[in-house]
Amino acid sequence: MNRNAVTPMPREAVDKAKASLGLADFACANIREVVTVANKVEAATGLKYVRMEMGVPGLKPDTIGTEAEIEALRQGCAARYPMLDGHPALKEAAARFVKAFTDVDVEPRCCIPVSGSMQGAYATFMDICHAVPERDTVLFIDPGFPVQKTQLDIIGLKHVAFDIYGVRGQDLLDKVEQMLKAGNISAMLFANPNNPSWMCLQDDEIRGLAALADKYDVIIVEDLAYFGMDFRKDVSHPGVPPFQPSVGKYTDRFVMLISGSKAFSYAGQRIGVAVISSAQYDRAYPALASRYGVASFGAVFVNRILYCLSSGTAHSAQYALAAMLAAAADGKYNFLEAAHEYGRRAAAIKEIFIKNGFHLVYADDMGDPVADGFYFTVGYPGMTGAALMEELLYYGVSIISLDSTGSHQQGLRVCVSFVSESQFPLLDERLKMFRDDHPAA
Repeated sequence: MNRNAVTPMPREAVDKAKASLGLADFACANIREVVTVANKVEAATGLKYVRMEMGVPGLKPDTIGTEAEIEALRQGCAARYPMLDGHPALKEAAARFVKAFTDVDVEPRCCIPVSGSMQGAYATFMDICHAVPERDTVLFIDPGFPVQKTQLDIIGLKHVAFDIYGVRGQDLLDKVEQMLKAGNISAMLFANPNNPSWMCLQDDEIRGLAALADKYDVIIVEDLAYFGMDFRKDVSHPGVPPFQPSVGKYTDRFVMLISGSKAFSYAGQRIGVAVISSAQYDRAYPALASRYGVASFGAVFVNRILYCLSSGTAHSAQYALAAMLAAAADGKYNFLEAAHEYGRRAAAIKEIFIKNGFHLVYADDMGDPVADGFYFTVGYPGMTGAALMEELLYYGVSIISLDSTGSHQQGLRVCVSFVSESQFPLLDERLKMFRDDHPAA
């Protein structure tokens, strides 16, 4: 690399912003720290980055949700505490939505509004931690959302993981079983589609994981933050296959996390639903009874953990999500239609990276190309992901390394949500400058 090259972002400004973080090694920077550097450079120079680091939705929410929330506020819902277990209309709509789009039967009482999937995961981990204290470890099928591991660090739970790259089908099931045999794992978590690889577990894999959960008495936390956003299959028609794949078809040891942030573009209101199977909700654990005086997994989730975390979920946002879920389940609202924009952006942005010497890291999905969606992954010859992340800051591209996601591959996570079509030429120009200054070996 040419350290004397003139770059789109002044090197002095970038170096000063990095130094302000006080990190011994910038390769350890997390998402928010990369964002901080980019913000500081923009403020100091007046220049703008092409922002690809944050998984923040870039589309407007449908008026179905906003109008429902506005009307709820007009009716005075802000003056009342929400019920801990959620607004009845949202609980009912969530159960109908899950049935319509996953073909899994769940009870409304077991659909609990949470302040985004982040809180849903945190509360689930806390419940599991206390329900089976003799098992102190959660298994992650990586790469994944790094903050979920931070949540476990805060709670005091251990975690183990493996990179799904090259480990699919029966190899995946064999790997998981090998790890479950240790006897210390209480739960496993995976996302489908996966953040950041955008790979999707297939039905045979999900069925196999469900069977392993039953065999080893492990709870599956199924993170569906990107519900239905594998655009290779159209799952947007209620009650009609194909459905969003879910372990709920094959086991009752599950907590399903549904987010309002991505598919519904309602991120700012921090709203989601934790869907617990009836059997898991009602399952009694002696350790919970001893600790809380309540044995039921679901009762502890709602009346102990959520009560202490936030005393329920913002009232008005529940009305918004209830309206959107109900309209989707009734076939009056195609909740994925707008989200296809992410797929269109991904296809165009992938092409820009590839023409400038980058390659896809997670490219193959059980013999098929990975779908175009909210994220994809790229690498560059001869450079680690951390070095690539750091160097691209000088070239006006803000992005994160795969290292922070649990991946063992060298590369970057590209988020397309904030990159508008008008920025495509700028991205192409900056990546061309990068390629010219970093000729591949």
